[in-house]
Order: sequence, then structure tokens, then C-alpha cells
Amino acid sequence: MRNAYIPNNPIEKIDGYLALFEGKSAGTETIPTEQALGRVLARAVYAKLCDPVYNAAAMDGIAVLCEKTVSAGEKTPLVLKENEDFIYVNTGNPVPPRFDAVIMIEDVIDSGDGTVEIIAPASSWQHVRVKGESIVAGEMILPSRRRIRAEDLAAIYAGGNTEVEVFCRPVTGVITTGDEMVAHPEEVTEGKLLESNSKLFSALITEYGGIPKLYPTVSDDPEKLKKALDLAVNECDIVIVNAGSSAGTKDYARETIASLGEVYLHGLAAKPGKPTILGTVRGKPVIGIPGYPVSAYVSFGLSAGEVINTLSGNAVARDIQTVKAKLTRNVVSSLKNTEFVRVSLGKVGSDLVATPLERGAAQIMSLVKADGILTIDRYSEGISAGSEVEVSLRKPLSLIEKNLVVIGSNDLVIDVIGEHVPLTSAHVGSTGGVVAMQKGECHIAPIHLLDPETGTYNVAAVSRYFPNEKMALIKGVGRTQGLMLPKGNPLGIASFEDAVKRKLRFANRQRGAGTRILTDYLLQTLGADGRALKGYDKEFSTHLAVGMAVESGAADFGMGVGSAANILGLDFIPVYDEEYDFLIRESSLSDERVQAFINYISGEDFHSRLTVFGDYTAPRTGEIVKC
Repeated sequence: MRNAYIPNNPIEKIDGYLALFEGKSAGTETIPTEQALGRVLARAVYAKLCDPVYNAAAMDGIAVLCEKTVSAGEKTPLVLKENEDFIYVNTGNPVPPRFDAVIMIEDVIDSGDGTVEIIAPASSWQHVRVKGESIVAGEMILPSRRRIRAEDLAAIYAGGNTEVEVFCRPVTGVITTGDEMVAHPEEVTEGKLLESNSKLFSALITEYGGIPKLYPTVSDDPEKLKKALDLAVNECDIVIVNAGSSAGTKDYARETIASLGEVYLHGLAAKPGKPTILGTVRGKPVIGIPGYPVSAYVSFGLSAGEVINTLSGNAVARDIQTVKAKLTRNVVSSLKNTEFVRVSLGKVGSDLVATPLERGAAQIMSLVKADGILTIDRYSEGISAGSEVEVSLRKPLSLIEKNLVVIGSNDLVIDVIGEHVPLTSAHVGSTGGVVAMQKGECHIAPIHLLDPETGTYNVAAVSRYFPNEKMALIKGVGRTQGLMLPKGNPLGIASFEDAVKRKLRFANRQRGAGTRILTDYLLQTLGADGRALKGYDKEFSTHLAVGMAVESGAADFGMGVGSAANILGLDFIPVYDEEYDFLIRESSLSDERVQAFINYISGEDFHSRLTVFGDYTAPRTGEIVKC
């Protein structure tokens, strides 16, 4: 059984490791049939009873002998006597041996004197469920190693089986490591991080059919880790050691596994997920999984998930739905690893389009937002934009096709709208949104493009980029761009010009973002360029990311919107009022998804939500401006 989210196992060594556990299991147990949903059969199930166990009426009506009804017709109604020529039966009642058909009550005329009339003959075994029609005693209902579905469970019980023998769910221990990890949000302080991977593993283990057993986090001490691992191996069928699998000075997973057993492999040709350890201790699988959340997720799917499948007896592959989609952006890859790239998906026109999401191993939200996984083969340098690619789905295609595809500038209001209008979004900046619109890769492109000559937003840019096309702007919100500063403004920054002259550290947006364009415009008015700002080349893809760089002390100031500064509790110096609008083709305005979008942003709920963030104005929100 392969991971539904990681369609192909590109790591040759994995199969060799799994072979170590072929034919093994976590044992078997006999359980009541009604508790067997989702479990894997250890033994084939045979019927003890027929279903039905007698000839049963399939309809409410009368039971008759069909050969006595052959003369019935519309012009020659046939009169039948109760208890002699027929009896009344309800659905499920036995059909006595002297009868071989049932006529529906709707086709019977009751004369009221113990007789009825029929105007059509009955055929042999009409509306009768013959004994054993569904299940015959002695036949196999389900083979072994079959995961029991709801309909399977019903068939097993209908065949007279009140119990079934299933494989035990492998108890899978999870040991997290790291001096910096804490278990509860209130314990998070400087130098302490909230440990959440154990929650990820617990859910994944359950999804794969195992039983999670979580152990307390172990500090970066090889002796303590060895003691914890020794205990877990005694108590569990499988053990996961999370973090400490790389080659850092405090990474002890490999040497600890080796001290108690064997290390089969350290390092997979996969990205993310490379520092995976495959080992055994006393014949049980022990797997070291890297600490970054996305790496942990990918590594689990390639290794621990497969082992759970093997030991739970599930040798039947899970169906993986894959689709062909057009890639919207270049994806560069190394030649060393198979890469798993998270993508958002949506249908634009007749094309399914795939937009790559953040690729960092720590970007857990890229998994949350991903509609699918794109696998880039090892030895490939990447895939060009516009190429047709195969994507493994993480959500039903029927839901993905309902998505409104929104690609362009980032703003908090996109998430608010997404709560009420199904959409998939990618933050590529205003210019990136324009390019996506030109290529037909999105329905809506949020933009805030300043025209330096006129000082106006969006209309001039649309005319410039789409000179011969009928385009429109759905008016969005007014917002304020300005300087995000640490709480209390400890450096006493007075203005953008002041910060530039003092050569303070800057958190910048990505190229093509409207905020980046505004930054460059402001630099130009000062007769300066990016070299005047420390950190100019370091790019952040959202306003909140810029704000966090300032809040954490990584930057002295950044350029962003007031709503993001408000959320993060930062000081804010307004610089420029702008219009954040939604670019669309005129021909798309009739799309039901677009209409739902317009209706929501024009309504009271959206306007009331804006007041929570502060900064926003909405005098023309939802208005259509044709360009």
C-alpha cells in the first residue's frame, strides 16, 4: 500500500527495507464484526448463512403462481381468489413454495370480496428474492488482507458472521527529541519551540491503521535517548525517533539506533526528507525522521507509513488519483534528489493549472494549502512553466474544480474571502498575477500596481499590459502602505528617507510585488537604489512575513500594509494610500464562482470583517470597472 499523497516510491532502498518485514505482522485478533470498519482481514471470511435464507417478497403485493396468470390482459382482466390463487405479502415476507411470483400492490385491483383483478401476467420469480440470491452459504465473502469498508462489513454480517479475525493495528511509538522543544503553548519562550510533530505523527499513524503511542520529549542526551528507545522497542511494534537524524553536533539518532540494533540506511535521495534513518532493533523497525514538519511528513509517507501498512497486513495498494495539469511557474530542482513539490490546483477554462507553493521543509502551511503533490524525478534539473505535469491529489477533484483560482498580490482579505468562497490562491506579487492572467492561468489576479507617472493605481497598468483585450477590475479595498517598525519604534525612525540614510536593516518583498514596486519608486525619488538598504535582496512573500522579520529583530523596518502591522502589534508609519483591486477578464464576470466572489465582498459580512483588521476602507468594493 502506497501513501496516497506520495504516489511513487523513488527511493530504491525503501523496498529493500520493507522486504525485511514481509510476512510479518503485529499479530491478529478476533473482534465483533460491527467494530471491524477499516481493519484488515487476517483470514478470509466465508458465509455461514444464505442471504436471504428463504424465498422473500421484494415488493408489497400478492404472491401468485405465474402460470395461472398467463391469460390476464387489459381487455381480459383475471379474477384471483385470496388464499386459493394468491396471498397478500409485504416486502421481506416468505413466499410459500406453491407460489413463484409477486405482483406489486399498485398493479392489483381489490374487489373487496376476497378477490382481486390483475390485467397483466406475472413472470417467473418476478419481485422475489430467491434463497441465496445475494449470498450463498459457504461462499467467500471477502479474501484475507482486505481492508473492510462499510459495505463489506454489512456483507460479512449478512453472511452470519458476528466476529472476524483481523490483523492487530501496529503500536507505533513516537519519541521526539530536542532541548528546545516544549509540549504546551504557554511554555513557549525565547529559545523554546512548540513541539507539534508528534501530533502530525499521531494523526498519520491513525490514518495508516496503526495505534500511536507518544513518549515524552527527550533532551539532546544520547544516554537518555538510548533509554527511551530501549523502552519504546519493548512496548511497540514500530518506533519513530523524530529529529536528531541529521549530522549536527546534537544529532544522536543514528548512533543510538546503531548501539541497540542496526542502521540499514541513513539518508534518502528525497527532498524534503533526506536525513531519514532506516534501522532495526531486536527485529523491529526503528525509523529516524527529520524534524522540519514537511520533511517529517514526506519521510513518514516514504518509510514509516509503508511499514505500518506491511505490519498491519495491508498488501493492497490504496488508489491514488492523479491528474494532468499545466504548471504555472518554473520549478528548479537539483540532480541529487527526488523532490516533492506542493501545488495548488484549479480549473481555468478547460485547463487544470498547478501553482507551486512554498518549498521550505519547515513550511507546514504549504501542506495545509496544497491540493496536490508534484514529484520531480531525481536527475532532473526541473520543469518549465507551461509544461504538462502529473499531480497526485490530496483533495477530491470535484472540490478542486469548484475553486476560484486567485494568483497575484498577497493580502489578509484573501483568506477572509476564502472562508466563504471556495478558492485556491498563490502569492506571487502583482506582476506575477498579471503574467498568470496573460497566460490564462487564473480567474482573478489581485493587484496594486502604482503608475509612477500619474500616481494612480491599477487602471493604467491594466491598459499597458492588456492593450487589446477586454479586461475589468473588481474594486477591492483601500489600504495603507507604510513602514512596519518594532513596537515603540526604539530606533526613532521618522520616515522611509530617514531609514535609508541611516542604512538600517530592511525586510523586502519579492520582485514583482506591488509593495516592492512602491519601495523601488520611493528609492528612485530619493535618488537611491537597492544597495542603499541592508537586506534588500532578501525576499519575503507576504506582508505578515515582513512583519515577523521586524518583530523578531531580523530587520529594523519593512514595507507593508497597516492591517498586517496591527495584527502583529507593530508600530506603523503611513507612507502611501493605495487601491487593492481584482483583475479579471470581462468574459469571466458571468462565471458562477466569480459572481459568488463579487456577492460576498459586496455584502455586510465582508465589510464587518474588515473593521477587525483596521486600516481598510471599502467605498467601492465590488464595483466593476471595465478597462
